[in-house]
Amino acid sequence: MEKPARYTGGEYGRLAKRDAALNMLIAFPDLYEIGMSNQAFRIIYNRLNRITAVSCDRAFAPAPDFEALLCTHNIPLYGLDTGISLGSLDVLMFTLGYELGITGVLTMLDRGFIPLKRTERGEGDPIVIMGGPCVSNPLPYERFIDAFWIGEAEAGFFDLAEELRDLKLAGAGRGELLEKIYAHPSIWAAADIVSPADIVSSGKKRAVRAVDSGFSSRGPAAAVFPVSSIKTVQQHGAVEIMRGCPNGCRFCHAGIWYRPMRQKSADTIRAEAAAFINTGGYREISLSSLSTGDYQHIDSLVGSLNDEYASRHISFQLPSLKVSTFSLPLLEKVSVVRKSGLTFAVETPADAWQMAINKEVSRDTVAAILTEAKRNGWRGAKFYFMVGLPVGASGTSRSEEQEIVEFILEIARRTGMHFNINVGAFIPKPHTPYQWAAQIDENTARAKIDHIRNNLKPRGHKVSYNDPFIATLEGVLSRGDERVGELIEEAYARGCRLDAWDEHIKKDIWAELLETHAPLVQAIHRPRNPEDTLPWDSINSGTAAGFLKREYEKSNIEEFTSPCIDKCNNPCGSCNVDTEVVYNTIHNDNLLQAKPAVIEPQKQDPLTLRILFSFEKRDSAVFLPHLALVELFSMAFMRAGIPVLFSQGFNPTPKLDFASPLSLGISALGEIANIDLNLHDGASFTADDFIQKMNTNLPGGILVKEAIKVRIPSGARKHSIPSLLWGSMYQSPDGGDDLVPATDEKNYRTIRTNSGSSIYTLTRKTVLAKSRSDPTQPDSYFAIYRSLYPA
Repeated sequence: MEKPARYTGGEYGRLAKRDAALNMLIAFPDLYEIGMSNQAFRIIYNRLNRITAVSCDRAFAPAPDFEALLCTHNIPLYGLDTGISLGSLDVLMFTLGYELGITGVLTMLDRGFIPLKRTERGEGDPIVIMGGPCVSNPLPYERFIDAFWIGEAEAGFFDLAEELRDLKLAGAGRGELLEKIYAHPSIWAAADIVSPADIVSSGKKRAVRAVDSGFSSRGPAAAVFPVSSIKTVQQHGAVEIMRGCPNGCRFCHAGIWYRPMRQKSADTIRAEAAAFINTGGYREISLSSLSTGDYQHIDSLVGSLNDEYASRHISFQLPSLKVSTFSLPLLEKVSVVRKSGLTFAVETPADAWQMAINKEVSRDTVAAILTEAKRNGWRGAKFYFMVGLPVGASGTSRSEEQEIVEFILEIARRTGMHFNINVGAFIPKPHTPYQWAAQIDENTARAKIDHIRNNLKPRGHKVSYNDPFIATLEGVLSRGDERVGELIEEAYARGCRLDAWDEHIKKDIWAELLETHAPLVQAIHRPRNPEDTLPWDSINSGTAAGFLKREYEKSNIEEFTSPCIDKCNNPCGSCNVDTEVVYNTIHNDNLLQAKPAVIEPQKQDPLTLRILFSFEKRDSAVFLPHLALVELFSMAFMRAGIPVLFSQGFNPTPKLDFASPLSLGISALGEIANIDLNLHDGASFTADDFIQKMNTNLPGGILVKEAIKVRIPSGARKHSIPSLLWGSMYQSPDGGDDLVPATDEKNYRTIRTNSGSSIYTLTRKTVLAKSRSDPTQPDSYFAIYRSLYPA
């Protein structure tokens, strides 16, 4: 299998319980590396596992190679914490953040031995619930899902889980649990299975989006666990500092769906950052939101965090800065430890079109920021644009693709920089002012993108794009009705899997099916009448339909709507007596009085403190690759409070060294590594302290066995442990010990495997150093270190 650690579990901080009254599992319909970075997934996993007698395991969509293995051996897909099969659960939950993940949902149902269609499930099957932003229009997925949670899980879902647990303890079966679920006002379900009293004029059950009114006041609740043992797409701790967005960009589904904007206090943010750093071991923290620059006191917040953590080489990222809140001093603060890139989401370049989409990104502002950035060492930036936005032709005689080209060329002339440009086709999403607009067709979008590429690439700019065909497919999946379910099921039956990945999506099959289901495609390319019923009208997003219509009209006349403020004069309906609005009520915090953050340069110490240690790598840990092991130890050092010494340069890392990387799948009883300590804090730190602290903070299968602390005097040669390597001792399958020089190790493994022994039966007992008296002979690393350096 490619990356077998995706399927073996064993991570640090696993929380699911065995023998709970209510067995739940949060499933992410994409690969492990994507799902483990998803914030909603982590919130649900952490919060549910805090509830007494409720267990929430986790699972991810299998890659094709692992799916084939499951099929061949008739093994059901299982939870990584407890091994429970998906079909044995009480409640199986999916979070769907991207429409193309729906075939991953079907894969996981199928491999969990759960009927794909909800109508074919019975008492022995789990209840399947789906949430996430994609269920703002649940109709395309209703044939597969028993119930949809509409909105934020913190606003009632965890209370519902407690009620389900109590029913289960009282002996309730699947039917009674479903009745309780269907009665919740934020649950949407197909009309054929709910009470007639809940049906609205469109023939669907109305569901009201759940909004977390306690987001700002709840206090610290960092979703730290579990800590992945292999690299994920976003290998950092994510502190959600704000939910919702005040800006009202008319094209943005998330900006409308997550209204109203709510902010956490600086104290809460610092406490959650501390949890990710000290409990999780993360050295990169993302202060996440839809528009991070709109957080009040963001400059002071970042400054105070740098004051506290820069000396420990902790960096903070601001992933969503709009141009109007962008400042070079702020960027310099987040670049104190690691330099960040410059990204500008312009979307559309003409000033009049900016007004139409309710966004302000002037070229003068962009040019001024980049000119100053260049003086401070930045050499380029990234720009995002969309084609097919429903904007008019006023203010310019050029087409949108021509405007994008001219915008980039002008900024390049004024700054002397070259840029990376990404272009995508706009998809009008449900519950936005553009939900009535027509989507640009594939051929037109491709022609516009080609024009941009052909005119910018020869001038030294890099242009990437999102495939217009994928945009068409995404439009059908996000804007369709019940008929889309048949399309999805046919695609899955013909082998479509992991459609968000270029290397996995079967475009030819999807193209044939879209041709067969042509009316679904034609529907998204036609404008809709604002008075007509939309497929998703049974979902009450909290934003009034009248507000969306007014915004659509204002777009047509290119009129700007001011950002959200307290007591606004343009109410959208999302703020009410039950919703805590905190736009101007951030706590005044003494700790926000930030000083300029400075990392003191590491002095050239007269001696080096080094810990040499041996460790085991067994059980599920044998499937961790070497680079994952390096990151795993680095995070464990942070959790354990080991005062490590860091490298210099662009991306400081602990000065950690391994004697010899170990091949995937081989057990080890005595691997050798060393870590250098900070002289000031490491002076009183003992080898016994190291063993105890590390073994408390390492994941399953990794155990430190022995350690010594040595002092390398000033001027003495600092021998790297790879330079001392002689070879290894293996425990052979027949029970003997084989001494294998490093130069023969690869050949040894090959011979053993070819002789009929699986590589997984091999165990490396220890790694050996060259003898000081005779380098052709092996000796213990610990003996060599004791002879080289004083303790």
